[in-house]
Amino acid sequence: MADEAGIRQRYQTLAGVVDERVRRLIVAVESLAIGRGGQVAVARATGVSRTTIQQGIREVLLPELQSGKGRIRRPGGGRKAAVVTDPTLLDDLERLVEPTSRGDPESPLRWTCKSVRKLAEELNAQGHQASHRIVAELLHDLGYSLQANQKTLEGSEHPDRNAQFEHLNGAVQQQLWEGEPTISVDTKKKELIGPFKNGGRELRPKGEPEQVLTHDFIIRELGRVSPYGVYDVAQNEAWVSVGVDHDTAAFAVESIRRWWWSMGYPVYPKATRLLITADAGGSNGYRLRLWKLELQKLADETGLEIAVCHFPPGTSKWNKIEHRLFSAITQNWRGKPLVSHEVVVNLIGATTTKTGLRVTSALDTNDYPAGRIVSDEELSTIHIRRDVFHGEWNYSLLPRPGLL
Repeated sequence: MADEAGIRQRYQTLAGVVDERVRRLIVAVESLAIGRGGQVAVARATGVSRTTIQQGIREVLLPELQSGKGRIRRPGGGRKAAVVTDPTLLDDLERLVEPTSRGDPESPLRWTCKSVRKLAEELNAQGHQASHRIVAELLHDLGYSLQANQKTLEGSEHPDRNAQFEHLNGAVQQQLWEGEPTISVDTKKKELIGPFKNGGRELRPKGEPEQVLTHDFIIRELGRVSPYGVYDVAQNEAWVSVGVDHDTAAFAVESIRRWWWSMGYPVYPKATRLLITADAGGSNGYRLRLWKLELQKLADETGLEIAVCHFPPGTSKWNKIEHRLFSAITQNWRGKPLVSHEVVVNLIGATTTKTGLRVTSALDTNDYPAGRIVSDEELSTIHIRRDVFHGEWNYSLLPRPGLL
């Protein structure tokens, strides 16, 4: 039996605050919920005629209402988006998130360890009016996903990790403010050359997939390549050297040298200082003597003070080049076998993003023997100035007098 008293109470509660069409939909839904005899019970409880109830039922069952595509407002109606009424909101949110962002370098998605409520508080302190819900929506638009904290497999956490992040971020911001060049560097994952399967899919004629080898065994005459990237943070431009020999510190610095003379110097002809942000390990690791010796040679050659800030150990995925360059390269060549050096160079050089990334790539056929030992005598010749805060991670190579 229908609860006519309950129907009457619900209808009277809403009838005074909604328009005629919504009142019609309310009685229609009540009737459909009851089933057989519902129209009679609702008409008796609310005083609405059965003809009106039947009209409401027809409207409720319209496809556009069922799919949620019906609208009451005219196009363009409703409250304006927060980014329309507050044009600087998105940029300020990005600046708050950037120092703490991290993620999978092979994915364009990122995540932030700050809560949306904390971000909303910081934005409001800057003069914005943003709720945590608006922050969550904007983060989604920026490519972030909200996730719980989770331990990673990148190694143990250094007690000064966060302090180094803040130190590095402050150094970058100061360098950019002064108009001096700042680059993020790293080696992308080594790639086998040949008709091997490459992750992802690409459009091809139906039934004609690209034929690749079953096993990923290195082809001796083709070998593998090591793409070393140099990403200009201010210009959103990058240089990638595709090396065919060992990924050594000499190869890393040669890649930076090629970027400077082909892309850096034309943009920064009056530069006096170059800031490099790099991982703690690999061919640009902070413990490598050869890395510092080769950087010293580059400082002598260019006349630049070359400052380096390393990310703390175990945090390689935080490097900006991973998200700004390497993930875009991976997306660009997905599903395409890297059958030759020329294909690799061309695919890297054709990489673009919606933010206007421009990439130049070239093959480096030089030999870079592994196991090069730098003696104490050679190391003593470098002109290094270490920062007070973790001088092993933060230091500068200064041009040596008389060698310019």
